[in-house]
Amino acid sequence: MSHSNRLLQEISECLEEASVSLNDVELFAAASGPGSFTGLRIGIATVKALAATSGRPCVGIPTLRAIARGAGPSSETVALLPAGRGEMFAQLLSVSPEGVVTDVDTAAHLAPVQVIERYAYLSTVRWAGPGAQIHREFLRDAAQKKAIKFREGVTDINEESEAGWIVTPEITNLGEQVAALAFEQWKREEVVTPNHLSAVYVRPSDAELKCQ
Repeated sequence: MSHSNRLLQEISECLEEASVSLNDVELFAAASGPGSFTGLRIGIATVKALAATSGRPCVGIPTLRAIARGAGPSSETVALLPAGRGEMFAQLLSVSPEGVVTDVDTAAHLAPVQVIERYAYLSTVRWAGPGAQIHREFLRDAAQKKAIKFREGVTDINEESEAGWIVTPEITNLGEQVAALAFEQWKREEVVTPNHLSAVYVRPSDAELKCQ
């Protein structure tokens, strides 16, 4: 089944498992991208419809921020998400021990070589997200060329072991990170109406590129 066919069913099952009705939900949130154009539109349209129908606020959480938070506290985390054709969405972020995520630069659409060029100055960094898992061998080879210590799958990281490039373990539940970040924004009253919820695409679609 496609994402669009199973999404509402899974929302219903989630509410039932939690013994919560849709009317009990005070805030609706979605990963706002970057990512698949179709997937983002389906997710955001669904959240907008639920929020508009129930009269509740909503919030969009940039996907790369959620990835960085899932990788744990770090002053330098590069979140990587596959963008198709072997390319990636990449962004450098910091994550406080309390889970506060701060953008260090802006999200970009890059080839793997460009990712290395962009962050070559970092001698200590966490590589996080599906893009890091897919390209871990490429990251390992780049670290070896720079004589930088490389590790992957590290979960117990302290100050003494943090030096070098680390590919963090796979994040199995990104929705948990989206929810946590959305809850923090809700407490700060940084929410929007359904009409103002929008996607973060980073790059134009293929159709838009053909029209340029």
